[in-house]
Amino acid sequence: MPGPAFILHQPQMGENIGAAARVMANFGLRDLRLIDPRDGWPNPKAENVAVGSPVLKEVQVEYTAAAAMRGLTRLYATTARPRGMEKRVLTPRQAMAEIRAAHQAGERAGVMFGGEKAGLPNEIIADADAIITLPVDREFWSLNLAQTVACCAYEWRAGDEVSSDFEVVSDPATKEDMDRLLVHFETELDRAGFFHPPEKTPLMVNNLRSALVRARFTEQEARTFRGAIKALALGRGKARIVRED
Repeated sequence: MPGPAFILHQPQMGENIGAAARVMANFGLRDLRLIDPRDGWPNPKAENVAVGSPVLKEVQVEYTAAAAMRGLTRLYATTARPRGMEKRVLTPRQAMAEIRAAHQAGERAGVMFGGEKAGLPNEIIADADAIITLPVDREFWSLNLAQTVACCAYEWRAGDEVSSDFEVVSDPATKEDMDRLLVHFETELDRAGFFHPPEKTPLMVNNLRSALVRARFTEQEARTFRGAIKALALGRGKARIVRED
C-alpha cells in the first residue's frame, strides 16, 4: 500500500531535507514533496545527509501549497502550537491509522510539515482535515523538522508486520522436548540436594516448571539448556567427573 505524501513547507536546511528523505526510505515511504525550499534545489547538503536514499531522487519541488497537494484528498498538518481553530487533533499514531484506512478506501493523503523558522502558516492549518501534534514537553516544545518526519514515518510503518528477518529461526520445543528437559533438570537438582525440606518438593518443582515453560523454548534452546545442565552436573574436558550411573 502506498504511504502518504510527506510535504515540507519552505524548508530551510538541506540537512533536514536529506535526513527526512533518509528516514522516509527507512520506513518504506517514497513520496516527498518540497514547497519553495529556501536554498533552492538540488541541494548538496541534502544529498550528503540522505546517504543515497532513493526518496531524494524522486522528490517533487513545487512553489505553492496548492501544487504540492495536487492529487490528495486529505491533508494533515503538523504543529505543536494551538492555533485557535476548531480542528481535530491527533497523535501521529492516530493519524497514520486513519490514513491507512483512507488509503484502503482509495483515498490519497498527505502530511505537511512546517519550516524550521516558523512552522506552518495559519492558512495551511485552516485547509487541513486534522492537526497532528506530538506529546512534547511544553517547557521545550520546538522539535526538529527531520525528527518530526521520523516520528510520523515510524508510526506509518508500525502498522505493518515485523520484518521476516526477525522470525524465530528454530521450531518451538514440543511438549515432549520440554518434559525431557524438565525431568533432567529436576533429577540433577534432586541429586544435588536442592529440594529441601522434602515436603516442599512438589511446590518447588511446580514453580520451576512454570518458569521454564513460560520462556517458550525453541527446539535448539531446549537442547542447549540440557547441555548446560549436563555440563554443570558432570563438567567438561579435564573438569569432567565420572559417575557410576
